[in-house]
Amino acid sequence: MSVRAGILVTGTEVLTGRVTDLNGPWVSTRLLALGVDVAHITVCGDRPADLMAQLRFLADQRLDLIVTTGGLGPTADDLTVATVAEFCGLELSVDTELEAHIAEIIRRWQRLPAGAAESGPTRAGIRKQALVPEGAQSIPPTGTAPGVAIAGSAERPAILVLPGPPRELQTMWADALQTAAVTAALSARTELRQETIRAYGLSEAELAESLRTAQHQISGFDGLEITTCLRHGEVEMVTRFAADHAPAYTELAELIRTGHSRQVFSTDGATIDDQVATALAGRRIATAESCTGGMIAARLTDRSGSSAYVVGGVVSYANEAKTGLLDVPAALIAEHGAVSEQVASAMAEGALRRLDADTAVSTTGVAGPGGGTDLKPVGMVCFGVAIAGRPTVTVTRRFPGDRAAVRALATTAAMHLIADGVAGTAAGERPAADSAPRT
Repeated sequence: MSVRAGILVTGTEVLTGRVTDLNGPWVSTRLLALGVDVAHITVCGDRPADLMAQLRFLADQRLDLIVTTGGLGPTADDLTVATVAEFCGLELSVDTELEAHIAEIIRRWQRLPAGAAESGPTRAGIRKQALVPEGAQSIPPTGTAPGVAIAGSAERPAILVLPGPPRELQTMWADALQTAAVTAALSARTELRQETIRAYGLSEAELAESLRTAQHQISGFDGLEITTCLRHGEVEMVTRFAADHAPAYTELAELIRTGHSRQVFSTDGATIDDQVATALAGRRIATAESCTGGMIAARLTDRSGSSAYVVGGVVSYANEAKTGLLDVPAALIAEHGAVSEQVASAMAEGALRRLDADTAVSTTGVAGPGGGTDLKPVGMVCFGVAIAGRPTVTVTRRFPGDRAAVRALATTAAMHLIADGVAGTAAGERPAADSAPRT
């Protein structure tokens, strides 16, 4: 990548952890998709000296563009524009058209009479937000804080100043990219394609070994920028490349798909959630959860339109709830224990009947940190998948980590079991190498 950028997130509330930064990753993803190498994401508090130090640091990193987020409000701690102007050696002046535009936004929001937003403290706040560095281009606000784009020079990169609220920043992004300063900074970028392969049950070490093999076998492999990430039992491999390296990627994708055919479940970037939603079209699914406490139902209903196939769910944490709500025989629990494939099967079948569904998934396990035994250790989870007209399938797995990790891993496992079950494959198995992959 020939264009480099840095992102500077400002805000003491972000620095101290009171607010989670959403802007840095969002801007980074957009820049990477444009073929820009994001070299740094830094965070600093609302202190001019610290902000200035971060600007100097980023300017020394051979960057073409710095994007700042936050610090554009009307209050005393909103100092980004003034500090950036000082850093660039530019004077600030009021943009009268921008000032009137912000005043009108505030008047409409607060339902004030004409002219009421142009006096007292409100006017001072509006004027502060309408200050623009000499020669800079303002970006119309979505809220009340406009953005600012400052052209680069021989001494420093171009600087794009955007507000902190994620909704405002994201809405203004398209206009920001059209400013002369940003267009010039990005003019040398390389257009890149991005492809994603996802696998379940594949370790990063196994994938790394395959990539080492590919490096020696594939001509043009060095032109592929590959990043891998392990999350909740799934490995995600994202590859970026220029058009002339497309043949190398095609060869790599085929090597990964055939070499790990039982683990690769997506070669087109689709997530397991996407695939489950597609698989459940025309079906009715119910959940019966113990150790996952409703997390599977929450994940199934996390997307718009899920009401077309999600009937509902039962969180049957106590044995009495398993018996009373899902018709699990008390004798079955007494004989095999609540954490057992027998109980998982009965839970799934009970959800199928009670909620008038044609598909059901269940979980019962030991999430920890206590409650484990030698026979049923912490991390052990039993699953049941019941589909009308088919024998119920049960699976037992043991997951590593703390309580949160076990529950998250079990939820992801349940999503894969649903996809496999509806597709008619054996629970927990991927299609054989000579069959069509679920992509």
